[in-house]
Amino acid sequence: MHRSGFVNILGNPNVGKSTLMNELVGERISIITSKAQTTRHRILGIVSGENFQIVYSDTPGIIKPNYQLQSLMMKSVSTALTDADIILYVTDVVEKAEKNILYLDKIQRVLIPVIVAVNKIDLANQEKVNMLIEDWKRIFPKAEVIPVSALYKTNLSYLFERILYFLPEGPPYYPKDTLTDKSQRFFVSEIIREKILNNYGKEIPYAVSVVVESFREEDNIIKIRSVIYVLRDSQKGIIIGRKGLALKKTGTLARKDIEEFLGKKVFLELFVKVRKDWRNKDRILRDLGYG
Repeated sequence: MHRSGFVNILGNPNVGKSTLMNELVGERISIITSKAQTTRHRILGIVSGENFQIVYSDTPGIIKPNYQLQSLMMKSVSTALTDADIILYVTDVVEKAEKNILYLDKIQRVLIPVIVAVNKIDLANQEKVNMLIEDWKRIFPKAEVIPVSALYKTNLSYLFERILYFLPEGPPYYPKDTLTDKSQRFFVSEIIREKILNNYGKEIPYAVSVVVESFREEDNIIKIRSVIYVLRDSQKGIIIGRKGLALKKTGTLARKDIEEFLGKKVFLELFVKVRKDWRNKDRILRDLGYG
């Protein structure tokens, strides 16, 4: 008997969805930062064994959209409610259970198995964890509620066992050696965006999109040309920094991670361009790989 299916990971921003997916997949598929809205795309991470294939899907954190980019992000979340075999709803020990009650109502109405992972239990005592488990059992009476710590890998083996238990019978959807549906170019752009999220404050990370324009693999090196798009000239100046030092730092940090990811020497060129109001223009969003 072979089991296979899609496990779609949903939840609010900053509850640790991407960290949890990376641990379940065993590879660094999604970028992780302390900032909300780090995940913009729906990203698949595929785990295969002799008798199973689990296709995890990391989704953007649930938010109320303020511009078209965020609307597209929430569209992918809505789609994830309808094309899953299992919903893995991730919460943590900090947020209130009633947050985004509209999406909780939608999840309550699905006819597929729901698992609630209460993450970051390392930040709470057992009494609070037990109380949260009971709260979530009241909200989702049919769901299985599992306390976990993605950071410390607590209870992840048990979570995997329960996912495998609920997985339907079926053939694999992807070749067994497939890890993700995304290209190397995508992961390169995400690594660069991660460095911007970590190294710039205020609105800058949310005004940025990264596109890999050229990816040339030669015998001993991969030459990559990437463009960082921003909304305004002032943001371009901040990204570049005085005498180009900020951009140079971003490039150096990104190159090291890209070399580790690709397993090869990398020559990385970064450029910064202004595309005004790119977050609200459908054509530009399509050109940038959104939607």
